[in-house]
Amino acid sequence: MAECYICTKHTAMSVVPGGELIADEHAVVSHLPLTTPTSCSASVYLGHLFVEPRRHVTELGELTADEAASVGRLASLASGALQRSEGAEHVYAAVIGHGVEHLHLHLIARYPGTPREYWWTRVDEWPDAPRGDAQAVRALMDRLRAALPSSTPPAAA
Repeated sequence: MAECYICTKHTAMSVVPGGELIADEHAVVSHLPLTTPTSCSASVYLGHLFVEPRRHVTELGELTADEAASVGRLASLASGALQRSEGAEHVYAAVIGHGVEHLHLHLIARYPGTPREYWWTRVDEWPDAPRGDAQAVRALMDRLRAALPSSTPPAAA
């Protein structure tokens, strides 16, 4: 197997802006990074999260029952935090699998006022969409952590 971007990212979460939002032994939730295998940007759409299994798998059907439960639980917690903290009126969830061959569930917030023509895959194209640099991503992730239920275990160090 060639080096996997996501597996490598999991070993260096301390340098990923915002780090882990929440994590357990099976999965990690983080924000869309400013640098990916296909792009480098000064800003990103704020509220685009990834839920990724720690183990290298490429498809949902490859997850163990425990991994699938973890991905679902963490996705629910992260989506709820986007709604409570950032006022997201909807959180899209999708597995696409074309860019990086490591399963990752996209959670993409849609904020109030987003014109209908920018819903779903175009939310980040809206000229007034919330965008930010690494500092803005860190601040967002801090707000999201504060919005998690108090019974949520902290992200793994």
